Amino acid sequence: MKKLIVFDLDGTLAPSKSPVDAEMARLLHDLLGIVKVAVISGGDWRQFEEQILRHLPSGQSMANLSLLPTCGTKFFSYTGEWKKLYSEDFTLDEKAKIVASLKKAVAEAAFQVEKVWGEVIEDRGSQITFSALGQQAPLEQKEKWDPDFTKRKMIKTIADKLIPEFSVRIGGTTSIDVTKPGIDKAYGIGKLRDILGISLKEMIFVGDALFPGGNDYPAEQAGVVSVCVQGPHETKRVVEAVIACLSDRGQEG
Repeated sequence: MKKLIVFDLDGTLAPSKSPVDAEMARLLHDLLGIVKVAVISGGDWRQFEEQILRHLPSGQSMANLSLLPTCGTKFFSYTGEWKKLYSEDFTLDEKAKIVASLKKAVAEAAFQVEKVWGEVIEDRGSQITFSALGQQAPLEQKEKWDPDFTKRKMIKTIADKLIPEFSVRIGGTTSIDVTKPGIDKAYGIGKLRDILGISLKEMIFVGDALFPGGNDYPAEQAGVVSVCVQGPHETKRVVEAVIACLSDRGQEG
């Protein structure tokens, strides 16, 4: 029986940088009432607050929720309030090298854009994130820029050669995430296993970037049963199926 359902955020629970809608919030609330839930995303803590927590009703079921920002390089649990258990931060020298390498990779790939909205390269402490159109770009613009991942795959290939000592992953709609080596969503899955005492066989991972090079792919490589979705609308159907399955088993027990 599954004891933990793990979700990606952008493109899975909600559109990029957008809050979960009312239906998703209700489904997550119902799911938290019967099983533990975790969210692992390339976004930082602020995005978790704005995209998820503000839209979920408070209550005892929040203790069933674990949040892992920046691809699992941070871990927050709820015990009456949200507490950070760890953060795998870069040194200043590491940050400088990663930022310079990302800029060089983008220049070599020749994918600069004429207009950006907000920061293009963001320091999230334990993760450096490149967002091609800026952190605050309108969703409709982001969805047009690299729908088939071709541009980001090229940038990633160049960045891999420039900073082989770090982990470079495609994430979000226009983004590339860089973390310390070996620290990705598989690392986050391992932390969930160790901290919650739940085996990999007792987990399900749901994400939209479960292809080689995608930032969800390490979760599948870790050995967790994974479900690939094409957006929040498909995730909702997965959540409904999980709720129905776990509810039926609970009644049988």
